[in-house]
Amino acid sequence: MAYHKRKLEAYLEKTLKTRPLVYLNGPRQCGKSTLTQNLSFRGKANYITFDSPVNLAAAKADPAKFIQSLPAAKLNVIDEVQMAPEIFPYLKIKIDENRGKGRRTGLFLLTGSANLMALPKLSEALVGRMAVLTLLNFSAGEYSQTGTSFVENIFQKKLEYRRCKNYNLVEAIRNATFPEPALNKKIDRVQWFGDYINTLLQRDIRTVADIRNPSKIIMLISILAMRAGSLLNNSLAAQEIGLDSKTYERYKTAALNTFIIFEIPAWSKPNRLNKRFVKSPKLYFTDTNLLTYLLRRDLKEIYRNDSITMGHIFENFIATEIIKNLIPGMELSHFRTSDQKEVDFVLEQNDMVAGIEVKLSSVTNKHDFTGLKLLKEAVGNRFKRGIVIYPGTELLSFGDELWAVPVSYLWNPTGT
Repeated sequence: MAYHKRKLEAYLEKTLKTRPLVYLNGPRQCGKSTLTQNLSFRGKANYITFDSPVNLAAAKADPAKFIQSLPAAKLNVIDEVQMAPEIFPYLKIKIDENRGKGRRTGLFLLTGSANLMALPKLSEALVGRMAVLTLLNFSAGEYSQTGTSFVENIFQKKLEYRRCKNYNLVEAIRNATFPEPALNKKIDRVQWFGDYINTLLQRDIRTVADIRNPSKIIMLISILAMRAGSLLNNSLAAQEIGLDSKTYERYKTAALNTFIIFEIPAWSKPNRLNKRFVKSPKLYFTDTNLLTYLLRRDLKEIYRNDSITMGHIFENFIATEIIKNLIPGMELSHFRTSDQKEVDFVLEQNDMVAGIEVKLSSVTNKHDFTGLKLLKEAVGNRFKRGIVIYPGTELLSFGDELWAVPVSYLWNPTGT
């Protein structure tokens, strides 16, 4: 398969020039290894993977000698590093030795399928010496190779009326997924995602948590799949699965730390409204196609016959596109008052705020902007723009910096 350039590529290379160690994490099979093997310095790097039983055994047998044996003049890329936490203290020693010799950057690039928060030995050993970057599955823009970042465009690009060309929403969602099923149309997706879940259970989840009953993890994520895009009631979910609260939280944390799911916190900033705000986070799945697999539904069938479920899937898709395009330092939250006025996503960068509402209807109206207008009132002159993303073809103004934006803007902002 031809290499698809990733948005993170340039930022990763820039970071390696300023830090001794970079930890690149993200879901299993999201393309971390492929990315590292296609960086501009690939001919000058030493690649090791702990997917190799021999490499893993050597690192565990004598981690000190393993690290000391690595070539000093090259960038050492170590894949699936979470499988050998024994090497972490010796990475610190090696970095400090190189600092004494005047070499302070570009020493190690580690990749892993576990969130850093699930690897306390790594974070504790390398605090102050490490930058952490996250690679997710293809965004719609990465799959189509348009090189666009719609999050940046929301803040920076001038909007004007435009009629966009027609597009296939179902295909756009299907392509914004793991590289292998996205690029190989012959793959049986049901089998692929089943194998993927089994691999997670056997390898990554066991790495980050003491899971005694893997079948409960399957029950957990299947039940959470029916709540995607919703405020999560953890007590009810735990009861439905049959877990006590502590076990439930441990299992859910394992799903978070292996990038199966993610949560978006509630917006809670000083504001000018005399209203109470909901404090619960909203839950989403990192891959929308994995979500439909867990629902045991076909996306085309849902699109044709089940608008309610499709609305949740559409919102989940937009949530994943946002996190794939987030700018470093940008904050993401959701906005909901106690009287049910809401904005699905709130983006904050520097002193600017943008709101995104998601509507499945191909026709939008002024009532769809109610929550965005309330957000604008709450933040005052910090408000940059409010948009309603919908599956239509016209980019339309609904007032001062309020826009209805076709979903195709995510990957094709020119509309041509």
